[in-house]
Amino acid sequence: MSTSASLSSRGRTWLAALTGQAPATVAGTSTVLTADADLGGETARFIAVVPDPANRFPRARQGEVGLEEGWGLAAAVQAVIAADRDGSRRPIVALVDVTSQAYGRLEELLGVHLACAAAADAYAAARLASHPVVALLVGKAMSGAFLAHGYQANRLLALDDDGVLVHAMGREAAARVTRRTVAELDRLGEQIPPMAYGVRSFAKLGLLHRLIEGVAADAPGPADVERVRTELAQAVADIRARGDRDLSCRLDSPAAHDTRAASIAVRQRLAEQWDAA
Repeated sequence: MSTSASLSSRGRTWLAALTGQAPATVAGTSTVLTADADLGGETARFIAVVPDPANRFPRARQGEVGLEEGWGLAAAVQAVIAADRDGSRRPIVALVDVTSQAYGRLEELLGVHLACAAAADAYAAARLASHPVVALLVGKAMSGAFLAHGYQANRLLALDDDGVLVHAMGREAAARVTRRTVAELDRLGEQIPPMAYGVRSFAKLGLLHRLIEGVAADAPGPADVERVRTELAQAVADIRARGDRDLSCRLDSPAAHDTRAASIAVRQRLAEQWDAA
């Protein structure tokens, strides 16, 4: 794979498209990019994780979230929280195109779990501090990388595109663990939505605030960018209107009541027992 091909990513593409400016690199990383841009009449902070074929950690060269990425994301989000502590809380937009957490001996020895946890904690802290946090899934949203970068958002939006994939484990790894072929896993995903990889199946779980159709994910034009920017601004407005800081909205949608009825019932019973104790 050429260097130029390795450097291309939907996260980088959409960061440039939505902000219209050259991004800044978070200190200490080459893969965590940020940029500020107008969104619905206010300044928002956009954050993306991008590939770097020269990353000093080989396991984090293709868009994975590793040690530097986890700590870099945490630093980027915490910087926004600190800057806005005494003023208006600006929106934070996580552009998600991450292949997985970085699997490697060095990562395990140096605590990749802590780095990813720090990133997730920073996004949650921003949400609890009344920053509207929106995640836009433009590519892969896989495994612990998605948990660290985007999943703690108040609202999840996604492009309706075959290249947008959401799952806890990559296809090949899941096939090895379950002793099935990739084709067999795909057939199971057609019957059981949580086992599927496509974003349309993920939408059936009720976790998405909006599935954005008709957008060119790889090469967005001006109309595509304006459409997505409008959806992001509306998501921010919805967060502020509802005033919610938790993730309970993911259980409110018709899709959630349809496919996750048992989960909702269990949560209700647990709450009843907790309140009665």
